[in-house]
Amino acid sequence: MATLRALECLVALVDTGSVTKAAATLHMSQPALSHQIAALERELGTQVVERLARGVRVTAAGHATAAEARVALQAAERAVRVGHEVGAGFAGRLRIACAETMTVWLLVPVLRHWCSERPGVRLDLMEFTSADRMVDHLMAGEADLVIGPRPTSTSAHVEVLGQEEMVVVAPEDHPFAARPSVAVADLATEPFVHYDRDNGMAVWIDQFAARHQVTLAPVLRTRSPRTAAQLAGAGMGVTIVPASALIAAPYGVVRPMDPPVRRDVIAIMAAPADSLARRFVADLHARGLPATEI
Repeated sequence: MATLRALECLVALVDTGSVTKAAATLHMSQPALSHQIAALERELGTQVVERLARGVRVTAAGHATAAEARVALQAAERAVRVGHEVGAGFAGRLRIACAETMTVWLLVPVLRHWCSERPGVRLDLMEFTSADRMVDHLMAGEADLVIGPRPTSTSAHVEVLGQEEMVVVAPEDHPFAARPSVAVADLATEPFVHYDRDNGMAVWIDQFAARHQVTLAPVLRTRSPRTAAQLAGAGMGVTIVPASALIAAPYGVVRPMDPPVRRDVIAIMAAPADSLARRFVADLHARGLPATEI
């Protein structure tokens, strides 16, 4: 296949009409340019220039090839420019998979900044209730970056952004309202607003309760921690939610756990060298996790 350099030599030869001038334009020696033209002719199986006693004349095949070569060279130039812009963080596409409670809580300031300062970057946002499902999308090539709690396992690159607190939500008239914090054991006798089994919180809470030898008494299940907080506050029982679910204050009271319980908030990248994902994570690091007010 003809190289871009050979095509560039042909175009320069057509434009200048001279081997000497074409070589000077491309900052190369005349023998080197002649070598490129000869290689192109071998590839095409025909002459692109006719050697005359004084100079050269471009053949019909040479002119036709040069016309297409200009298109190829312009496309190559565009490819390099786009690659540079993406590498600099000003073009391209970034597909973000995020835990649904963390979109507003954590991502909005960075998303807003990117939309303003990097309008050439297309941002695709997908929200999930399961960290494992987000990782599945990442490994299947359907996402570039995952933001959320730790999955069950992953072989991809992981960076810890910080930790968020896990808290208890109860109705305002509940005895928990008079306490500064709630022990895990105190949840055993309470009607509990649990989570759908395909929500990562369901697995986390079941494992958490098992580690503390506590048996919960679910009264209903929901797929959303935000909904769980509102249901508990409205008197349906008590629940555990991550701090990121408290953007909308629940009806009831929020209490920390005793001892405090926190979980990592992480960023996962299948390709750590991806410049867009790398820059987005750097901006998240720079802003830090929102302060938790309970």
